[in-house]
Amino acid sequence: MSTLFTKIINGDIPSYKVAENDDFYAFLDVNPNAKGHTLVVPKKEVNKLFELDEETYNGLMSFSRRIAIALEKTIPCNRIGMAVIGLEVPHVHVHLIPLEKMQDIQFMHKVKLQPAEFEAIAKSISANL
Repeated sequence: MSTLFTKIINGDIPSYKVAENDDFYAFLDVNPNAKGHTLVVPKKEVNKLFELDEETYNGLMSFSRRIAIALEKTIPCNRIGMAVIGLEVPHVHVHLIPLEKMQDIQFMHKVKLQPAEFEAIAKSISANL
């Protein structure tokens, strides 16, 4: 059975895509902690981060770094936080979250954005890659 993220990668569920290559896919979180909150996932369906083979793990970190640099150029913030929790979807994913304060990474406070805002943010991050 395909995970939610595999369905997004395959285009069965729409997403606000930021970037992709042969192995990874980055898209905006639709329930973001902050404007620009981006998820980065391997296209290979693996449940836990440390179950990834070393090459895929290193590739995920490298791809996430590229996205984080572009995100920081796009969204004014103190820094980009990274979280790998993985309890809500059984498919490895990295959260890249623009931070102003520590509480921004706690998944307790969400921001609401309109579809046009999501589209503009995704386009801007992509342009900064």
